[in-house]
Amino acid sequence: MKKETIITRNTAETKIELSLCLDGTGEGEIATGCGFLDHMLVLFKKHGRFDLTVRCEGDTEVDYHHTAEDIGIVLGGAFAECLGEMRGIRRYADKLIPMDEALILCAVDISGRAHLEYALDIPSEKVGDFDTELVKEFWLAFVRTAKMTLHLRQISGENSHHIIEGAFKAAARAIGEACSVDERFADEIPSTKGVL
Repeated sequence: MKKETIITRNTAETKIELSLCLDGTGEGEIATGCGFLDHMLVLFKKHGRFDLTVRCEGDTEVDYHHTAEDIGIVLGGAFAECLGEMRGIRRYADKLIPMDEALILCAVDISGRAHLEYALDIPSEKVGDFDTELVKEFWLAFVRTAKMTLHLRQISGENSHHIIEGAFKAAARAIGEACSVDERFADEIPSTKGVL
């Protein structure tokens, strides 16, 4: 397992530089050009204990769609690169996280298969100038390149900001635990198939 990587991705819509270290303390700088997405990624790195730096120049004069989706693509790819053949990882984890009135469940399987089950009922179309439908787009892009199965389920919640924040925190903690190495099985791939 590599545990640390740097990825650069340049398209006509976004220019992204991202560094990720799985064995971190939650350090790093986030500058996506979108204040709300910055806030979510700061929470993600802190609660997952990932060292994460993201710099993005996107076509935000259009909206934040390409920025959110492309950062999801690059971040997921960084996790896949760091995890490599996934030898010794715990693979599965779940977290139930309260954020005031919101209660969010995240369950993850670092399976080598990309799948998102998304059951967040976000009542408003925007938080600040961020379109809340982009939360799903971000996580779809993430799981596709991370090759993870991710379930996000809202148990309760009325405030859009709280629901989204709870989802990012729950995902961070579940992914962080699933990525961690179980020292008892540090040389094993956690699958009866022998490969993930």
